[in-house]
Amino acid sequence: MVQGSRGSEVELPEQRGGGSDGSVQGDGAAGQQATGGDAGRSTRDVSRLAGPPLGGAGAHETPRVMTVGVITPYLDGSFWNPVLTGIHDAARQHGCRTLVMRGTAASLQAPSLSREQVDGWIVVIGVDGIEQLAAERVPRVVVGTHVHKGNCPSVIPDNHSGMRSAVRHLIGHGHRRIAFVGCLHESDVRERFDAYRETLAEAGIPFDPDLVIRTDDNWYTGGENGAPQLLARRNACTAAVFGTDKNAIGMMPLLKEAGVRIPEELAIVGFDDVPEAQAADPPLTTVRQRFETLGSAACDLLVSMLAGETSPPELVLTPNTLIPRISCGCDVLQSFLDEDTAPGEHGGGDLDRRMVELLLAPRPLAPDTSPAAVWPGVALVLEAYGAAVEGTALPPAKALERAYQQAVEISSDMGTLMAIVRLLRRSHERRGGDAASARRVEAFLDSAHLSIARARLSVEAGFVAQLGMLVRSNHDVGLALVSGSQQESLSLSWLAKTSAIWACLALREDAKTLVVAGAYSRDGSATPPIGSRHRLEAFPPEHLLPPAAASGALMMMLLPIRTERRDWGFVALMGPTLRELTGDEGTIGVWASLLAAALERGELVQSLSTKNAELQMAYASERTLSETVRELGCPLIPLLRGVLLVPLIGAIDRDRALQVLTAVVEGVGRHGARFVLLDITGVPTVDAQVAQALGQTSRAVALLGARVVLVGVRPEIARSLIDVDLGNLATYASLAGALHELTKGGLRPSGARRGAARFA
Repeated sequence: MVQGSRGSEVELPEQRGGGSDGSVQGDGAAGQQATGGDAGRSTRDVSRLAGPPLGGAGAHETPRVMTVGVITPYLDGSFWNPVLTGIHDAARQHGCRTLVMRGTAASLQAPSLSREQVDGWIVVIGVDGIEQLAAERVPRVVVGTHVHKGNCPSVIPDNHSGMRSAVRHLIGHGHRRIAFVGCLHESDVRERFDAYRETLAEAGIPFDPDLVIRTDDNWYTGGENGAPQLLARRNACTAAVFGTDKNAIGMMPLLKEAGVRIPEELAIVGFDDVPEAQAADPPLTTVRQRFETLGSAACDLLVSMLAGETSPPELVLTPNTLIPRISCGCDVLQSFLDEDTAPGEHGGGDLDRRMVELLLAPRPLAPDTSPAAVWPGVALVLEAYGAAVEGTALPPAKALERAYQQAVEISSDMGTLMAIVRLLRRSHERRGGDAASARRVEAFLDSAHLSIARARLSVEAGFVAQLGMLVRSNHDVGLALVSGSQQESLSLSWLAKTSAIWACLALREDAKTLVVAGAYSRDGSATPPIGSRHRLEAFPPEHLLPPAAASGALMMMLLPIRTERRDWGFVALMGPTLRELTGDEGTIGVWASLLAAALERGELVQSLSTKNAELQMAYASERTLSETVRELGCPLIPLLRGVLLVPLIGAIDRDRALQVLTAVVEGVGRHGARFVLLDITGVPTVDAQVAQALGQTSRAVALLGARVVLVGVRPEIARSLIDVDLGNLATYASLAGALHELTKGGLRPSGARRGAARFA
């Protein structure tokens, strides 16, 4: 049960029974009771809410499949992934499908996006923009935080009861100087901090603000960064409770490096029971909560609202339980057995129920749910146990192996699995028996230990193999998106390297319209036509989804494709379970980022190609203009046969003198000229540097068998040329004088006459 703040409890999907396929997940520890919920409250079974009322269809109509929309800022991690899995599993039990959107209500333009697809919303923690959902008047539920805006119920862990059990446990060990470590910016951690203070006060222990260690975040890095603060107070406290396991796991190695012995000098208790907690050194005592339960409870509540519930609880609390391990100083092997009333004491009739409750903790097993509905192999294990007691033949070993594998699928916690074996041993001890029976039971339990260890190892091997496949898949996807063409990125063909089943990429045409740019289907089912346009509210197009979408078997995700520069659009993606598709490292988010980068790269390449073409055109225009300017700056006029006239106007600097030299030499070669008349009538001054350039021009032309004649030489210019070696350069005061000399044959080409320049 999950506790509602208005005196009601919501029955969870696992309480309605489960199957052997591992859909009911969980693990637990003996001797610990769930802390959420009080006895005597009325129950409400939302499993009865699924069916025709949701779809609104009659017996002769095909019922419309209801869609639960989920908005979450992340898809990966030990919190987000199980929450989404819980939502999806519960939605399937209700006959609904799930559409998961990565982002926040504000960033995704919710509720516009997929408005015509979604019947109700679940918002996971990121509540920015939730008021927009409220304006649409559709049911909505928030998971992981208690909001006081948007007028919607919230589903959160029972942080208060969980922290109380942790602090009380440490007080029970004799500790009175207990520190609190956590990020008080987070609402969950603040609630746990409040419970810490209240529990100290109830025990008559004064609150010491110096024993509050504030961390930067809830992650490993927060614990690492907070370690110096706790080390500075190592002599002021003997125990510490942490707001999150990851803070504790991040800090513990640094404490040990500093010489702190855990738990002898400092007992530690965490909160969450993340997978790494049982493998920490030492194994971390923690408050276990089921993140899947948060998701399933939220989905159950949303479905009840869709079915017409007019007064949903404002706040729903999910249960948790303390899991003692070594970090607090517990004797873990014994703690599972220390109960006021030992299981199996009443003739063993409830032994199967106790074994299943161990696997499910902190979730209870509903009174009307048989243990075999959750763990089908429990009856076979008890049959084998009974055979060992009586000395009869045991069931086949392979059948027992399968039964133990089922238990590992429900709970992978080794402490919980070993507790089941110890539960059987304790039962036999209470029943008594002869020595032969004791030896047979001990042999059976040793075999059970080995089989469970093998099953657990098989799970780890499968997980490692899955990670290996994800690494290879991500490498191939990354390579395809980084090195492939934009067309290959748009086609989504790279999804063939993943376990995705169906996908559709739609890019923004404007604020309200998406255009399909790519589609993928592993099994050949229909996909939206490339180039088809869809309103934002109707994407992805429901009538073109694969058949598996209607059954809710596949989870659909809607990922924004964005960069800092541009909001490209969305990719709708369907695949197997989220963990199979992504692992626990945010794989899908990486794909979306790589796809956005590939699209931006393609746009950049196209932009560069366009700019290059423009630059090429500009260069050609510039070259043409340059040649025109050059011709204007040094025009070559064929005046007579074999005679070029080069009229120069304006000042001549070094650069222009070089231009003249080049143009004259090219002109002589092109026109076969024997004489070049350089008319400097329009040149205001000729200094020594320009004169040297004119001399170079004369000598260069002479090498081609032609001769330069300088005309328009005024007296002041003539005086500046007296000391300059002009080579075989003739000078005339006017163009007319030079032409007269040419016509009467007074001038000869270069090589026909040698001598210094003369002025005429």
